[in-house]
Amino acid sequence: MRRTTIFTAAAMFALSAGGADAADKVTLQLKWVTQAQFAGYYVAADRGFYADEGLEVEIKPGGPDIAPPQVLAGGGADVILDWMPSALATREKGLPLVNIAQPFKRSGMMLTCRKDTGIKTPEDFRGKTIGVWFFGNEYPFLSWMSQLGIPTDGSDQGVTVLKQGFNVDPILQGQAACISTMTYNEYWQVIDAGLSADDLVVFKYEDQGVATLEDGIYVLESALEDTAFQDRMVRFVRASMKGWKWAEENPDVAAEIVLDNDATGAQTEKHQKRMMGEVAKLTAGSSGALAPADYERTVATLLKGGSDPVITMAPEGAWTHAITDKALQ
Repeated sequence: MRRTTIFTAAAMFALSAGGADAADKVTLQLKWVTQAQFAGYYVAADRGFYADEGLEVEIKPGGPDIAPPQVLAGGGADVILDWMPSALATREKGLPLVNIAQPFKRSGMMLTCRKDTGIKTPEDFRGKTIGVWFFGNEYPFLSWMSQLGIPTDGSDQGVTVLKQGFNVDPILQGQAACISTMTYNEYWQVIDAGLSADDLVVFKYEDQGVATLEDGIYVLESALEDTAFQDRMVRFVRASMKGWKWAEENPDVAAEIVLDNDATGAQTEKHQKRMMGEVAKLTAGSSGALAPADYERTVATLLKGGSDPVITMAPEGAWTHAITDKALQ
């Protein structure tokens, strides 16, 4: 595998003792493991965009046992990445997360179903077993089922929810008719495992009118009272968005930068380059500033939860343009 790391003069300076000492430190907690889903941040570090802003950024990979809001609350990070449904549910439970930037404009979430189960439309989910991610990722699905009037109680007229691990085994082994997938990741794992696109039926959340915002940048509300922290976040967001736009324009090299930062060695060049191409479709068109209409759509979707909505009231103070107004000048 060919891996290429490119350093600007600023990045080389930041690696020197003097540059590191002068830089303001920021710790970022990712939502998942090192992969092209987070390419913009790795690119910003590798290309020296953070160093250009006087920042030394530590990027902490996530995983199945890591909940970014808990890491933030415990002081293990200054800033985290999270999906808005999870962040708003967390806020309602008492941890005041605030969205300060939104690099992802579109949703990549979908259900991928085996065609041989007879599923053609969402109504055909009834009586089937559906694989669903939890740890905050279940909220869009539960809201969708509530809007369709499909119970998640395992009844004949409802669906049986299988708590899906972060793999595609349930659809391959016949344990579930459908599983949760992302356009840039698990869907392709199913394809690589031997099923063809003709064997599958996919339901993109965006196409179903229940898309919610993913991969936003969040901090604690109390931290924003500190002007020095605000200044660090302005520089962090500006450099991160520069990293994202560079990654969109240079997807193959961005994927290689991600691979260079994968300490586990678990990722492959083929998968990461394909993932970066798909992720670029989700970040395209985003300046980094949260679009209020996208926020309102997400909130409206989450509130439509019947007797058990994801959130019970419209949040207040859950996002701000204070950072992006300065970062994107």
